Amino acid sequence: MDIIITSLGGGGLLAGSALAAHALAPDALIYGVEPEAGNDGQRSFRSGEIVTIETPRTIADGAQTLHLGDLTFPIIKEYVTDIVTATDEQLLDAMRFMAFRMKQVVEPTGCLPVAAILNGSIDVAGKRVGVVLSGGNVSESILQIG
Repeated sequence: MDIIITSLGGGGLLAGSALAAHALAPDALIYGVEPEAGNDGQRSFRSGEIVTIETPRTIADGAQTLHLGDLTFPIIKEYVTDIVTATDEQLLDAMRFMAFRMKQVVEPTGCLPVAAILNGSIDVAGKRVGVVLSGGNVSESILQIG
């Protein structure tokens, strides 16, 4: 794979994916995606130190973290290419795409990577891309996205 994209909350999934990717495809670019309303990971990655925020207001409840973990942050700093964000509106678009085009129910946090691709935050044209889709915990109110 050329690019691997996963969602980002506390950093466990991204750090683990980055370690595995580095071992199996050391030249692959690794991206994390978090909600725009809770971009503590992006801010931490770009500043080089853990940034703490207030609880973000987002439909991506699995990414409503206040900061990256002490164990995951060093791994992310070493192996991740970049961290980008997606808005809740972009997440809803990604969930619609997954539900209606791909016939998969994926929770908002799990759709973060798809949202980043659909909104052009990560250029995937002509690349072999691995997208980690995690979680199917979707409330009925969110499922009314048609």
